[in-house]
Amino acid sequence: MAVRVKICGITSPEQAIMAQQAGADALGLVIYAKSSRYVDIQRAAEIRAVIGPQTTAVVLLVNADEATVRQVIDQVQPDLIQFHGDESPAFCQQFDFPFIRAIRMREGLDIDAEVAAYRADAGFLFDAWSEDQYGGTGHQFDWSRLPSSRDYPLILAGGLTPDNVASAVNLVAPDMVDVSGGVESSPGVKDQCKVATFISNAKQAQPKSPIV
Repeated sequence: MAVRVKICGITSPEQAIMAQQAGADALGLVIYAKSSRYVDIQRAAEIRAVIGPQTTAVVLLVNADEATVRQVIDQVQPDLIQFHGDESPAFCQQFDFPFIRAIRMREGLDIDAEVAAYRADAGFLFDAWSEDQYGGTGHQFDWSRLPSSRDYPLILAGGLTPDNVASAVNLVAPDMVDVSGGVESSPGVKDQCKVATFISNAKQAQPKSPIV
């Protein structure tokens, strides 16, 4: 089974259509004002309207308050929320809405404890650690730190590009790969050729171990 691909940081309906035509399985909309790929709720809803039923619509939030999360669920109507900040397990779980939990791979992190605490049925996204940035760093972390055996969907992010995604799939065997800056011509502007090449390279890659 081929790995699924999420293109994150979509900023326009045109980008969403292009990425879907290229074969993206999921699209991410960033509602976080400090991001160069930020879209507001109204713009996110406009983009959501062109995302077809075969593509998973994900809204990425960073330390949003409860009211904002509920507004996003009501007005954007995503398939999933991706909590990418310092949200507690109780905060993420209170909405009774499917979510992805981002785990930023700081040194000494207990992955098993994080997974047990958050119980994110939609999966865990593993991203590079930064002191002052929540995702979108363009940095890669040591993939060998990831567990080879797991009972949850694993989404690999952080520094992926069309050139290294096949190696990432071969080594990690993730359920999904997530890319943003690695397929851009400038921050927030997706490059059609890079998107198509990334998706093709990811899906043609052969993981060394079965995707579970």
